[in-house]
Amino acid sequence: MSVHELDTVVLERDLPTHGLCRGDVGAVVQVLSPEVVEVEFVRASGQTQALVEVSCSAVRLVDDNDLLAVRHIDPRARGAA
Repeated sequence: MSVHELDTVVLERDLPTHGLCRGDVGAVVQVLSPEVVEVEFVRASGQTQALVEVSCSAVRLVDDNDLLAVRHIDPRARGAA
């Protein structure tokens, strides 16, 4: 899979230390290598939830068959402001 800056991606596994769950949607901020990207995940308000470096295998590009949803986060979760 080829990932580029500003691509919208879906997290494929939970990252509990960042308050993120599989299915969360983020934007690629920077491609650090062919295997690693930096992704920003934001809350519905636009506030950053987490900015994380992940392997490309931890995310996938959004698909036309994906449906976005909203989930409530625990404000005590790491990464929450």
